[in-house]
Formats: sequence, structure tokens, C-alpha cells
Amino acid sequence: MTFSISARCRRTGMFGIAVSSSSPCVAARCAHARAGVGVVATQNITDPTLGPKGLDLMASGLSAPEALAKLKAAAPHLDYRQLALVDRQGGTASFSGGKTLGTHRIKEAPDVVAAGNLLKDPQVPDQMVKAFLADEQAQLGDRLIAAMQAALAAGGEEGPVHSVGMLLVRDVAWPVADLRVDWHETDPIGELARLWALWKPQMDAYVTRALNPSTAPSYGVPGDK
Repeated sequence: MTFSISARCRRTGMFGIAVSSSSPCVAARCAHARAGVGVVATQNITDPTLGPKGLDLMASGLSAPEALAKLKAAAPHLDYRQLALVDRQGGTASFSGGKTLGTHRIKEAPDVVAAGNLLKDPQVPDQMVKAFLADEQAQLGDRLIAAMQAALAAGGEEGPVHSVGMLLVRDVAWPVADLRVDWHETDPIGELARLWALWKPQMDAYVTRALNPSTAPSYGVPGDK
């Protein structure tokens, strides 16, 4: 009941993940990224602990394939899991257990993995990767949104999706974007695109406010002089 895209921006070193599902609050369970380390999607019958574990393994110096091998060796109930990893070098790894739901597929390319289950069409992940790679000069968030929109255009899930999230990390210890639409009756991906359009021009200012508030721009809200 999920499709996702996990990626690194080769130009900036940022990592990001976007994920959507017919169930509520999908990003809270499935999206995991760490600055300077990588990104992990854990989905299908989700075990949220596999995200931090995968990131810890890659932080220790393991590549995405090596980290995945360690996860597979230790994780219980692996037949129910679907995993996608991208490491700091842009290496990728993925896995779909034998009990992955419905039509499922994973597509890998350098710096990016798209994965889905209960898909309307098996080509959905391929179209996500194609959209992501179409403009490598674009901002990572824009590329992830384009991939999610491409997923819908290619058929998306068997049923309507209701939640979506996007997580971006870069050169600071916290996510620079952690945007979620935890439930929307008709168009969560469209709502995420609108939320990203609001957040994108303010994102760098909030990083500056954290690192050096004396040089940060004003908020431009009533009462802020």
C-alpha cells in the first residue's frame, strides 16, 4: 500500500525521501534519512526500526548493499518487508520479501531507488526514477515531488492514496524539510506540492536562524519589527 523514492542529490550531497500510501501518516513509519549518511525506506508491512538500523550501519562505513545484507541477516519477519537504501556515495540496495503485497517492483539507478507495492501498474517505479533523473540541476525537493506526481500519472496504487511525506537532510544535524500530509481524502500529493512551494523559499532562512540568528532575515509577521 505504498510507493516511495529515496535519493541523493549528487550536486549538493543532500538526501531525501518521499513516500505515499493509502494508509494514514505513512511518513512517520517509512521515511528515514540522516545528513552525511544516507536514506532508508522501510515499507509494505512496515518495521520502522529498520530505518534507523540501516542508517546506523551506513554511518559505520558500510555501503548500502552491505548495510542491507546486515539488516537481512538480523531482521525478523523479513518476508513481509520491502526496503530501499541509498548511501553517501550514491550506492543503492533494495529488497522485497516474498510476502510483499500485490503487484510490486523496485527500480534502482545511481543515487535513487523507487519502490512500490499494491501498484496499479508495475512500471510505476520506473516512471518515478525517470522523472527524478529528468533534471539533475533542479532542487532535490522538486525532483522528489516530480517523481511522486509521475507515480500518480503512471497509475499509482490500486486504490487512492491518502497520506504522503517528504524528508530532506543536508549539512546540518536536523531535517531541513519534514513535510507531511497525514490524511487527505482526495489529493495528498497535490497538497504536499503546495506545502513544498510554501516551505521551499523559507527553508534556508530557518537554517540561518538556527546557526546564526543575528544574520537571519526577519519573519515578516505581525509584531516582528
